[in-house]
Amino acid sequence: MLKEFKKFALKGNMIDLAIGIIIGGAFSGIVNSLVNDIVMPVLSILTNKVDFTNLFIALDGKKYATLEAAKSAETATINYGLFITGIIDFIIMAFVVFLIVQWINKLKKAEVAIAPSTKKCPHCVSDVHIDATKCPYCTGDIA
Repeated sequence: MLKEFKKFALKGNMIDLAIGIIIGGAFSGIVNSLVNDIVMPVLSILTNKVDFTNLFIALDGKKYATLEAAKSAETATINYGLFITGIIDFIIMAFVVFLIVQWINKLKKAEVAIAPSTKKCPHCVSDVHIDATKCPYCTGDIA
C-alpha cells in the first residue's frame, strides 16, 4: 500500500498540481495586496468612502446603529451590505486578474507558425516531402 501511494504521489501530474497550488497561493497574495492596497484606496476616494458593511436587516424588528451593535445583542441579521461588498470585491478582483493575464499574454512571444514540411499523397494518403512529385510508397504522381 505504501508503494502504491508513493507511485501515486510522485506522478508528474500530482507534482505539477502541487506546484500550481503553491504558485496560486502566492499569486493570490499578490492580487489581494494589489486590490486592497492600491485599487480599493483609489475607489474609496471616487465613491466618497461608501461603506456597505453596516447595511443589514435585524430579524428581531429592532433598529441598531451598526452591525456590531446587532451582533453584540445576539440578534440574527441579514447582512446584505456584506454581500454587496463581496460582489464588488469579486468584480474588482476578477478585473485585476484579467488585466494581469492580458499583460502576461503580451509579454509572451507570439508563436511562429511552422510551415508544413510534408503533404499527403492523393493515392495512398501517406506523408511525403512537400517538394516531392512522386510518392515513395506507391510511386503515384503527386501534383
